[in-house]
Amino acid sequence: MTVRLCLTSALALATAMPASAEMVFNRVASFATPANMAAGEDMARETSAEIISASEDGMTLVYTDSPLGVVGLVDITDPKAPKPLGNIDLGGEPTTAVFIGGMIFAGVNTSESFTAPSGKLVTIDPATKAVVAECDIGGQPDAVAKAPDGSFLAVAIENERDEDVNDGAIPQMPAGFVVKLPIVDGAVDCAGLQRIEMTGLAAVAGDDPEPEYLDINEGGEIVVTLQENNHIVVIGADGIVSSHFSAGAVDLTGIDTKRDGRMDFTGEKAGVLREPDAVKWVDADHFVTANEGDYEGGSRGFTIFKRDGTVVYESGASLEREMVAMGHYPDHRNSKGVELESVEVATFDGVPHLFVASERASLVAVYDLTNLAAPVLKQILPSGISPEGMVAIPARNLFATANEVDLREDGLAPAHVMVFERAEGALAYPMITSAGSDPLIGWAALSGLAAGAAGTLYAVSDSVLSAAPTIYTIDATQTPARITAALTVTRGGDAAQKLDLEGIVGDGEGGFWLASEGRSDRLIPHAIYHVDAEGGIIKEIPLPEALLDQEIRFGFEGITRVGDTLWMAVQREWQDDPAGMVKLLAYNTAEETWGAVHYPLDAPSGADGAWVGLSEITAHGDHVYLIERDNQIAGNAALKRLTRVALAEMVPAELGGPLPVVTKELVRDLMPDLGVTGGFTAEKIEGFAVDAAGIGWLVSDNDGTNDSSGETLFWSIGAVN
Repeated sequence: MTVRLCLTSALALATAMPASAEMVFNRVASFATPANMAAGEDMARETSAEIISASEDGMTLVYTDSPLGVVGLVDITDPKAPKPLGNIDLGGEPTTAVFIGGMIFAGVNTSESFTAPSGKLVTIDPATKAVVAECDIGGQPDAVAKAPDGSFLAVAIENERDEDVNDGAIPQMPAGFVVKLPIVDGAVDCAGLQRIEMTGLAAVAGDDPEPEYLDINEGGEIVVTLQENNHIVVIGADGIVSSHFSAGAVDLTGIDTKRDGRMDFTGEKAGVLREPDAVKWVDADHFVTANEGDYEGGSRGFTIFKRDGTVVYESGASLEREMVAMGHYPDHRNSKGVELESVEVATFDGVPHLFVASERASLVAVYDLTNLAAPVLKQILPSGISPEGMVAIPARNLFATANEVDLREDGLAPAHVMVFERAEGALAYPMITSAGSDPLIGWAALSGLAAGAAGTLYAVSDSVLSAAPTIYTIDATQTPARITAALTVTRGGDAAQKLDLEGIVGDGEGGFWLASEGRSDRLIPHAIYHVDAEGGIIKEIPLPEALLDQEIRFGFEGITRVGDTLWMAVQREWQDDPAGMVKLLAYNTAEETWGAVHYPLDAPSGADGAWVGLSEITAHGDHVYLIERDNQIAGNAALKRLTRVALAEMVPAELGGPLPVVTKELVRDLMPDLGVTGGFTAEKIEGFAVDAAGIGWLVSDNDGTNDSSGETLFWSIGAVN
């Protein structure tokens, strides 16, 4: 199937010509949560950043870290250089922490079991990093909210269900409730605790309400979401329930409904329960919910309600589709799509803003809320992996996210707090998008680049889209670059299977040569494929047995063409390679012969398990260009480089004997390039091409949001001589 560009996306039109004078949010810093551990601690322990708040002067962030049982503090006096202020142990699992005056108030889950829930509200002095007071709050707390005037706190006592009991079905007792706690002279009045019951309100398991999130407006009214119960409750300033209503359901169209290794946004779902998670007041009469789902629903969008339950605006799948265009769709999590989990509302320069965070797409959308019936999407920000909490600091033109997932055990990125600044300028992200395509082009894991005409490039997707290997056409003359067409690689008229495409080069006749990285343990062959202009495979070239006998997991990572010879970069040493030497394989298409040279890799440094390999090979002028990189990410990343080898040295020797060693030359250190969006350093720089105008382009592989932030970097290094 081929799809082509039709500019219809609102965000596409908004970002097609960035205005340098416009106020936009861009990320300026990323803070890794392990930095808050003290010297001598076990740095390998899991850590997290979940719900985040700011001090009243906007200079300090506090986030909850349930794996460590602490709250972490970050100094953002200089937002571009956050400093660790350490962790504070709370003797349980913190859920939410907020500042009132100079103190921090945090809900802490101390439950022994689901059937015996317990919790406390603790007061923390950040100056001494000591817990100075505690209140028993009678159950397992989830969200904590403060009144705008600091006069009281409200806590959602969820008493959450055990998903391993009766397949997680509710009711499961004890029931949840809400508590109000007065603040008197900067301290919690525990004796003044008011318990507000939620039982008997919801149509879904009404005897087992599970309050999830709450917020307080200027009038002291509390809005509460009962997520599993698909219900919303408004509590008056007197602590009495004033209204309640079902959160309702949504009919969804234009969505992907199957976890099948392809992206198809023609599906539908009817009557999907909203099951809202986070909620925020917009004004005295309206609030907004993030409809994540947790029980039987999750409608992929957000909703603006009047306080009487009237729906003022429903996003449906519209925001999800904008995130699809940015390459952030989680195909491996199709039941609830991008899972919008968190919302934040704040006014910047007199304009009300809505921030909506997607847990699975790892993005935050920014809307202008001037017209509640028609919010305007202004931009979408890259966050860390799985943003859980957000805080806006309008007085400083700042915004921050807490991103909860720590993947260091798998050699990947830790949890992060990320800081964004609102200033005049152009959007730093996205760098590449399919926004405006009709039908919508879903994409992910760009793993090789090839040159076309001036400003035109071609990319391939790897095994993340296993059921739909795809060749994408990229218009790099636009900002951001646009994916304008998608061509499915087929075999016998059907989407080809058992491919892991990692390299692409034009055949000079309108078709392409593709390199597929094999995995014998998954029955994926190491091979070269010749496809025609329609994407159909017309020839498959397997590796000779002499090579296959020496294989390891890491195979082809790029392909280029010099006359009748195809050159492929093998990522790492195979069994017959000396340490630190990797093959550049040559296949002569006219003579059907194989040969190779050896490329000398730099030695890895830093973390345990680090290795260095190749990710791309591209012929241009009198050289072949290669991407040489380590397998490290974030703070452990040390080596990401563009190198080149003179074509005169690329004289292949027969396989099975000694191979000549080529001389490499450093062209560009890519590490500085990878910091331009203010995020942590990406691991996989997978594609490089030089277009017909002589401009060099690079792209990173986002792994399709699976254990990844989903961010794709696409940039030019200018003319390549």
